[in-house]
Amino acid sequence: MGFVIAVDGPAASGKGTIASRLAAHYGLPMLDTGLLYRAVGVRLLDAGGDLDDAAAAEVSARGLDLAELERPEVRTRAAGEAASRVAVHPGVRAALFDLQRAFAGQEGGAVLDGRDIGTVIAPEAPAKLYVTASPEVRADRRWKQLTGQGETVSFEEILADIRKRDERDGGRKDAPMAQAEDATLLDTSEMTIPLAFDAALRIVETARARWGNPKG
Repeated sequence: MGFVIAVDGPAASGKGTIASRLAAHYGLPMLDTGLLYRAVGVRLLDAGGDLDDAAAAEVSARGLDLAELERPEVRTRAAGEAASRVAVHPGVRAALFDLQRAFAGQEGGAVLDGRDIGTVIAPEAPAKLYVTASPEVRADRRWKQLTGQGETVSFEEILADIRKRDERDGGRKDAPMAQAEDATLLDTSEMTIPLAFDAALRIVETARARWGNPKG
């Protein structure tokens, strides 16, 4: 495995922005693993399926084409809710595990962001970050994003969604959202995007120096 950067954390914490900027900085391919689950949920809903039907959700996951991650529908509020619901099914996670592992195993390295990258997908990743922020800050960010996309939704609704998703993602039995023991916590609540990226870059550079000189 090359130099892998695992970026985990809850919804709207800033982990996606940080991961994409790290990927651009280091010239590494990036995978937003949350989009995988969003796409599975959207596929299932498009087929008229039930998000709580574990067997149907697994079938949807096994038929996923990565091109579907580019669909605008996977970035909607409904897709986020669907992702959290299908992600609780062990069969869905198993169906997507090999795909994520293969991406992380690229010779030159990679950046992956999600909720269980540092704990399950790439526990051996040299650099691990757990990016978080207060529920209120995350709800405000998501509200601005969604209203900017033309969706009509209140801040209170988004905050309730955020809290519900945190509980569901952190409480599932299979691969729950959690900070890896060797991950560095980065709270972006009071940070601008440039400040958050700068902090993340310092964390990764420290890990990269240690990776390149393991006895140092």
